[in-house]
This record gives sequence, structure tokens and C-alpha cells, in this order.
Amino acid sequence: MRVPHKAPETAMVLAAGQGTRMRPLSDTTPKPLIRILGRPLIDYCLDGLADVGAGTAVVNVHYLADQVEAHLAARTEPAIVISDERDARLETGGGVKRALPLLGDDAFFLRNSDSFWLDGVRPNLAWLAGAWDEARMDIALLVASTVRAIGYTGRGDFFLHKDGRLSRRPERQVAPFVYAGAAIMHPRLFADTPDGAFSLNLLFDRAIETGRLHGVQLDGLWINVENPQSIAAAERAITASAA
Repeated sequence: MRVPHKAPETAMVLAAGQGTRMRPLSDTTPKPLIRILGRPLIDYCLDGLADVGAGTAVVNVHYLADQVEAHLAARTEPAIVISDERDARLETGGGVKRALPLLGDDAFFLRNSDSFWLDGVRPNLAWLAGAWDEARMDIALLVASTVRAIGYTGRGDFFLHKDGRLSRRPERQVAPFVYAGAAIMHPRLFADTPDGAFSLNLLFDRAIETGRLHGVQLDGLWINVENPQSIAAAERAITASAA
């Protein structure tokens, strides 16, 4: 399918984390390079970005950075630009902020390198891009139904309202949607943010306060690949979907 003309041309891919829940595999292999049916998680991520028309992916590196860089060296679609964080752990928000000079002035895709799903009828990144409206949104998140996810046992993150806005799950309650590791966001959000390490949750909460955090429900199956046991579940789901 042809992606909407307003789909971002640039993406930020978060690949700097230590992946502690994936130990012992992540003791020697960075989580983005852990394989599902023989392919590294980050390749599934980058292939999806190439399919939606993102020409450039800025990938941040910190933990076992040399391995990630070596793996990406031959990649041409999308073109890879490395944002080097070897000197400090910047968390998600700080990592994106450091990469802003590489991302440009327009809205960009944000992807967790280890987030994984099987598309339904609609390719989800194209669906997310089609829903993006810069006049009404600062961030648009792809969110998955907790009851239809594989390997997720949490209480959810968000409520998705009829007008597309998202609100947080109150403490000690359960919410029907979880952040699926994909978003579109505008760099203007970083104008008044801390130096150094901080979480993207700071920006999510600011956008909620102004009514400018919106969500799109994932079409298909979201797979939470967070520990070694979840790899087999992901592989079974992929195999079953291809049958």
C-alpha cells in the first residue's frame, strides 16, 4: 500500500537499554539483536519503518554498542544514523533529546527496537501515520489491547477515549490498553526538558495535561518479548499466523 503523504520520513529507534529482564541472554547479546525465528528484533523494527516510507532511522546505542553498530553497518533501508550514548545512560527521553539534531524539525516516528507485533488487515505504522494530526496532537501512540496481547501480565497503561485522547491508568486500577512501543511525536515537546537522563513518560504526561496525547489501537497481535521464555511464545504466534 502507498503510505499517506504526511507519514514522517525520519524515525528514532531506541536501542541503548541493557535488557535486564532478558538475562542471561542479554549478558552477552544486546536485546535488539536477540533473534526471533532467526532474525534480530531490531530488523523486524527497521523493516517496518522502511515499509512505511521512513528513509532514515536514528538509532541510539549504549549497552554493547559495538555489536549493535556492527550489525547495522550494512543496512541501507532505512539509512542508519548512530546516536552514540556510550558516555552516559540517558534513559528514553534523554536519548531522544540528544538525537534531536539528527532528527530534524518535523515530527518523527519513535520505535522501541524490541517492540514486536503481527499486523492485522492494516499495517500499523501506516495506520498510525494516517491518524497523525499535528494541529491537534503532540504525540500519537500505538496502543495494544491488554487482553489480546501475548506475554503481557501488567495492569495496562492507558484509557483510550472516543475522541482519540489517552489518559493514564489511576493507581490500583486496571486499564485496557498498553503502549505498544511505537509513536509519532513532534520535537517541540523537548523545548523545556531536563538535561541528562529522563523518561519519555514526562512528555507523555505533559501531553495528557494539554489534551494532546492521542492513541491509535493496534490492529493485529502485540507480543511482549521481555524475557527468554517469551521468545518461544513469539515464535509460536508467528508460525501459527503463517499457517
